[in-house]
Amino acid sequence: MSAQPHTGAENIRWDLTDLYSGIQDPKLMADVQELGKLAADFAKTYKGKLGTKLGAALTAYKKIDNLTSRIFVFLYLNQSCDGANQTIQQVMAKAQESWAMASANHLTFFEHELAALDAKTYKMLLQSDPVVTHHQPMLDHIRAQAKYLLSEEVERALTLRSPFGPSEWGNYFDEVEAEVTFDFKDKKMNISEILHILSESTDPAERAAALKVTNAGIKDHMAKVMARALNATIGQKNIEDMERGYPSTMASRNISNKVTDDVVAALHTAVNTEGARQARRYYRLLAAHLGMDKLKWSDRNAKPFKMSDKLTPWDECLTIVTEAYGTFSPTLAELIQHMVDSKWVDAPTYKGKTGGAYNYSVELPQGVRSYTFLNYLGSARDVMTVAHEFGHGVHGLLAGKKQGGLMMQAPMAYAETASIFGEMVTFNYLLGRTTSDKDKLALLMGKSSDFLNSVCRQISFSSFEQRIHAARKDGKLTVDDFNSHWMSVTETMYGASGDVFVYEDMDHMWGYVSHFLRPFYVYAYAFGELLTQSLFAVKDQFGEEFEPLYLDLLRAGGTKDAVALLKPFGLDPTDPAFWMKGISASIGTWLDEAERLSNALGVKAA
Repeated sequence: MSAQPHTGAENIRWDLTDLYSGIQDPKLMADVQELGKLAADFAKTYKGKLGTKLGAALTAYKKIDNLTSRIFVFLYLNQSCDGANQTIQQVMAKAQESWAMASANHLTFFEHELAALDAKTYKMLLQSDPVVTHHQPMLDHIRAQAKYLLSEEVERALTLRSPFGPSEWGNYFDEVEAEVTFDFKDKKMNISEILHILSESTDPAERAAALKVTNAGIKDHMAKVMARALNATIGQKNIEDMERGYPSTMASRNISNKVTDDVVAALHTAVNTEGARQARRYYRLLAAHLGMDKLKWSDRNAKPFKMSDKLTPWDECLTIVTEAYGTFSPTLAELIQHMVDSKWVDAPTYKGKTGGAYNYSVELPQGVRSYTFLNYLGSARDVMTVAHEFGHGVHGLLAGKKQGGLMMQAPMAYAETASIFGEMVTFNYLLGRTTSDKDKLALLMGKSSDFLNSVCRQISFSSFEQRIHAARKDGKLTVDDFNSHWMSVTETMYGASGDVFVYEDMDHMWGYVSHFLRPFYVYAYAFGELLTQSLFAVKDQFGEEFEPLYLDLLRAGGTKDAVALLKPFGLDPTDPAFWMKGISASIGTWLDEAERLSNALGVKAA
């Protein structure tokens, strides 16, 4: 493993001991057993009686949900920090299998019985029981999707089998990723470290060499595993979609996101047209700054120049992010500080830790918690990642306090709203403190690059998923099949080889994207980015009224769909023009200014 840069984040580790003392804590498995007892008591007490005891059932179910969250957040966070640890894997599997058994045997009835309540009884419960009234958004959603439920016995069987399905492939892939190292310049690097070189190195030859090693390493150690996992995951999904009667391959995800197929299709169309145009515009400007005629794929995240070669220490990063949030909302800045002070953040990169970053917000018996997982190495992109993940954190804390554990989670399509909004306030904060044109240009180019990764790259990923899900219906796909679809969607988004990019050493890069094991998860990044950019664009029109409206949006959690969330701001995501405006109001504007500043510096895109 290569030596890590000292950023001051080395000791920023979360403290999980108030959940359990460790993976071998007897209380952990005792709680797993307690879950089974609670589930059995739930069925005994409430099955066949929801027509009169729905409110009490919801209160009992919330207790079960809180304990479930305590067990599995602890296991998941530990697994992320030590991805190859077999003991953690074994305990996780035992807990999952035990919970699946209890849930299948004792909780399956709930959705079926709720859906079967007649309208008169349901209305009476809503009017007479405040617990039912509070949970109406969740209950309405369950009842509206009743047509996709299979029989209670079949749903029970599916729940029993759930620990042995796609989630198990995802866990295995995380383990593989944690163990894989890439030999580069006489060092062994994990995937986070070598991808860091691709984004941070100023040497095009080094970037190209790093991509070659990465692509080869994925080919040799990860692609076959991912191909097998995708074939299994997609094959199972195709059968279940057919049995449930979903009208399209993406319908189940769209329903869970509370958006229609037409809205999602409009998003894809906007990104594949206007988004692709802006992407090629940016990459041509990047090529001009790099002094290149055509870019290699390894140059995609290159920076034409840096504001500083100095890494940003953790304390400075935290100051930047909290002050940036504070310029918009002192409430949000205080919540960020609370997360850090509570030791709910794990920041450094270290051996065994899985790659990437995420936030995990839940309601536990101890209250609402928000854990942030990072691989902080001090780059400018890492600073924005911190701003992004803390956005998820404040969202979770506000929604959890307002809605409770059963309704705090926003659908993925707009769960990204707070995180991207946090990036924007941080970006504007940094831009406002910048005086030189060159530094402003660096910020604009960096933000444009990040936007393209969140929007165009993720929609390209989504297009890849649509192709492989359709192709899988004709049989299993080989690694070469996945490579072919990968290259095809890449050229659709970014142009044919030789137009903007020369595509070398990147045909296996699909093989490390674990999000593909959660079908059609990825378009949510683009959805959230463009929704937020449209929201951010009207912020100044509302003046001081905007902050309370925005905080109410975050507090809504999973209780509203995108249309209802945006109505107070005069925005309508069902309008196809909404997505086009989101692109033009963000990267279109940034590139206008970037091109102006570039021209002043004597650099003009071809």
